[in-house]
Amino acid sequence: MAGLTTQAVVIGAGPTGLTAALALCAGGVEVAITAPPYDRALSEADRRTTALLPGSVELLKNLGVWAACERHAAPLEGVRLVDDRGGLLRAPEVLFKAQEVGRTSFGVNIPNAALNAALYAQVSAERVRWQATSAVAAVEPTEDGVAVSLAEGQRLKGALAVAADGRASNARAAAGIAIRVWNYDQTAIVTTFQHTRAHANITTELHRRAGPLTTVPLPGDASSLVWVEKPSLAARLCALETALFLAELAAPLQGLLGSLCAAGPIAAYPLSGLTAARMAQNRVALVGESAHVIPPIGAQGLNLGLRDAAVLAECVAQALARGEDIGGSATLEAYHRARTPDVMSRTLSVDALNRSLLDDFLPLHALRGLSLHVLANSAPVRRLLMRGGLEAPGQLPYLMQPRSGPLRGRKLQSP
Repeated sequence: MAGLTTQAVVIGAGPTGLTAALALCAGGVEVAITAPPYDRALSEADRRTTALLPGSVELLKNLGVWAACERHAAPLEGVRLVDDRGGLLRAPEVLFKAQEVGRTSFGVNIPNAALNAALYAQVSAERVRWQATSAVAAVEPTEDGVAVSLAEGQRLKGALAVAADGRASNARAAAGIAIRVWNYDQTAIVTTFQHTRAHANITTELHRRAGPLTTVPLPGDASSLVWVEKPSLAARLCALETALFLAELAAPLQGLLGSLCAAGPIAAYPLSGLTAARMAQNRVALVGESAHVIPPIGAQGLNLGLRDAAVLAECVAQALARGEDIGGSATLEAYHRARTPDVMSRTLSVDALNRSLLDDFLPLHALRGLSLHVLANSAPVRRLLMRGGLEAPGQLPYLMQPRSGPLRGRKLQSP
């Protein structure tokens, strides 16, 4: 094939890219994805899990994906924060319960492998054109369209390119969008493990000097783990045999989940941060890690990317309904304005929380301790913070609002 013309080209096929493709389809947009061929074994090797907030679950329901995800997911009915820095000013434990804000849960926790498989199956069912490639050679925005050239020689053309190609995004660079990047002297250890005491569907986040150690419920007596440590210690822990690793993990958990009896494969991810100066420019819209990268705190990372996908689809659907250019400056500016407050507020708050754990400045920890005292003893303040964590600024995108069933066969209706 010498060339393919479509309305939108999604570059990248991670969970955010696949969701963006499905969301655009729901808005009546003709979409092509260009990415390496789907590799089931590679997808299943991803040991991470994702805590999906309620809006993200509704998005997956509306796109027809959730039915294939549900049996793999565990509800998150509470979040426990524990000050485990070992300082003189230890703050009280705080437990946030979903029922305090009138919800049955804060969302669900699901293995990335199960989520990716469900998204890929739905993309296949929707007959989204998948142009397999080993690499994207060039992205060339022009005044009236954008061309995507592949390493194998094919060329795709559209009105809009969606950059879902990650933190080293070539599409973002081609659009001339500047970024700010920073690194943390931290590594996240990721695995799953089994335990003898029920987790009661409660996430526990231990705030430690090296960073947070978080356990998140999975179905049955199992949990996922994100354990942030100094890189040297993380490397040592990852090299341990399973029994020794579990013994190291049992120490900070202090019997919280009983005896630890099994663990899955262990992976390590150096922590860094990234923000893009704009969410869109020159016929390229950024979604997911091409636009923002934050530490794994508070279940914000992928949820931010899924909100990107839902809002972009809404902006494009509105432009299409008005007969406007879906990749034109007006559409991209609307998307940039709609996403910037949410992305910036989450990035700043997660970065500040992470750095506060690393800083030994005593007045700062006194302030953190006071804040946790207030949260532990004031239900109205707790509820305010919970709603802030669950809800993005502004109006919820149409695709994240509850519906009676999937939107299959029905186009997204612009508000």
